[in-house]
Order: sequence, then structure tokens, then C-alpha cells
Amino acid sequence: MAQKNRSMKHPRRAGTDKRKQIAVVIVVILVLAGVFSLLEMVKRGGELETKVPEATVQTHKMPRKESTDYSMGAYTSVPPQPPAAPTAAKPPKPTISRSVRHGSIAIIIDDMGASPKDAERLLAIDLPVTFSIIPGLSHSKRVAEIAHAKGRGVMVHMPMEPQGYPQQRLEKNGLLLSQSDEEIAGKVASYLQEIPYAIGANNHMGSGFTEHEDKMIPVLDVLKQRNMFFIDSRTSSRSVGYALAKRMGIPAGTRNIFLDNDQSVEKVKAQLNEAASMAEKRGSVIAICHPHPGTIQALQEMMPELHRRGISFISAAQIVR
Repeated sequence: MAQKNRSMKHPRRAGTDKRKQIAVVIVVILVLAGVFSLLEMVKRGGELETKVPEATVQTHKMPRKESTDYSMGAYTSVPPQPPAAPTAAKPPKPTISRSVRHGSIAIIIDDMGASPKDAERLLAIDLPVTFSIIPGLSHSKRVAEIAHAKGRGVMVHMPMEPQGYPQQRLEKNGLLLSQSDEEIAGKVASYLQEIPYAIGANNHMGSGFTEHEDKMIPVLDVLKQRNMFFIDSRTSSRSVGYALAKRMGIPAGTRNIFLDNDQSVEKVKAQLNEAASMAEKRGSVIAICHPHPGTIQALQEMMPELHRRGISFISAAQIVR
């Protein structure tokens, strides 16, 4: 009996043992959890040590834009790299020479021969103007010589009967509808003898005379025999001079614009601009003017501007064909 009692545990002691076992289990679990955590940290630490750090680039946010057409990202402060060289070089664009012109004007100065001073002022502008000289004036021959010496073209400005004659004034040596073919041819020959170096001719006045083909034929016959050209001043819209000269095989041209019907400087400049516009469209024009003070001033002041515009100036002989 006594032996049996010694083998039995005390109830309190048994409870204590059970709590100790539970505590041990908890400790073991915590230890294992700690071990696993430590192993995970070691593993992650190894990965961090082997990772190569990336280069840093300073960036700045672009200001916010209201437009929603496209999105804006960040722009970088890293200097941009030069663009890659093209695989094949492109042919260079053709360059336009500054000497290229955009139209030509032949300026004929009518009514020359009264004053050598007018000739000198016009020659000082340094333009290839052509002097058309009226025969019979006091300085006709001298003006022709001055112009030729400076390399300028010389023409004969043939006086011809205007509409309204004799109420409309005309030089005494002018060509009249009442004259015979022989008289007309003789006068034209005398004009050419009086004006040295002349290579062409145009009509002075002549709004009546140039309308009559039968009267123009003897005039143009003389010019053809001398290998001279004719320019129709077009003082009448019914003039037959240009068309007849072409039919006769004479180099010819026709006036496109008068520059100084109004002799004010500003009006002449406006006409010069109009002549330039016509030249740009047509290629070349014939402009006729006179040795008026306003005309000379306008030519002096406008030439630089017209040159910059691309207008070239040529002699009358260069424009006829």
C-alpha cells in the first residue's frame, strides 16, 4: 500500500510539468522563427551587395501645360549627345547667285539735243540709258558725241506729224503726211547724217503719221538700208510702225510705258516701280522718258532700290529683235 502511494504524482507537480513543456515548445518556435528571419536577412543582404548601382541623372519636371494634345515627361540636364552622322550625304541645295536678275528695263531718253548739261547729268547716274536725239536742235551732234564717248547708245528721234497738226506744234524739219515718198526718204537720210553714231530710231510725236502704213514704208526702208532698228513710241494706239517693221525684217521694239507724263518726282518713281513690275512679269520692257529735272532726280534715287529688287538695265539695242 505504501509502495503504491509513492508511485503516484502529486497533482500540483503534474500541472507544473505540463506548463514547462508548453514554454519549452514556445521558446523553440520563437528560436526557429528567429533563425529563419536571420537566414532571410542574410540572403537579401547578399543580393544588395551584388546589385550594380545605376547612374543618377538630375531631372526637372516640366511646367504643367493646360493642353491635352500630348503628355510632357521630364527633361534632363545631361548635355545632349551629337546626332549620329547620316549614312549618305545629301547633295547641297543649289545656291542662287546674287547676280541673278528678275527682269530688264531699257530706258530711252527722248528729246535729247537741246542741252549738253542734261546729257552730263543723265550720264552721271551710270545707267546704260539710250539717248534719242531730235535732229536740228542746237546741240544734237554734241550730245550724240558725248553719249557715244561714254558708251551709251544713240538713236534718232524722228519728228513726225501729230494728230491735230498744224494746231499741234511740230519741228520745222518734221515728216508730214502731205509729203511724197521721196521727200520723206530724203529727210530721214538727212536725220541720220546729222546724228553721228546713231544705230536706231523712234518717232517723236507722230500720232497721226504712224497710223499710215504707206507713209511709214519709206521711213523704214531707209532704216533697213542702214541696218538700223526701229522702236515704235506708240503715241497712237493705232500705230502700224512696230508691226510693219517686223514684216519688213527690221529689228524692232515697242514702248511699254512712259515714265514722266507727270513730271513730279514721286509720280516718276511710281512709274519706275510699275516698269519694274512689268519687267518681272514679261522679262523685259521698254520705258521712255525725257530729260526733265524731276525725271533725272527720280532715276538717281530709285536706281539702288531697283538694283536690290533684281532689276537690270540694258540698252535699247539689246532689247530689239
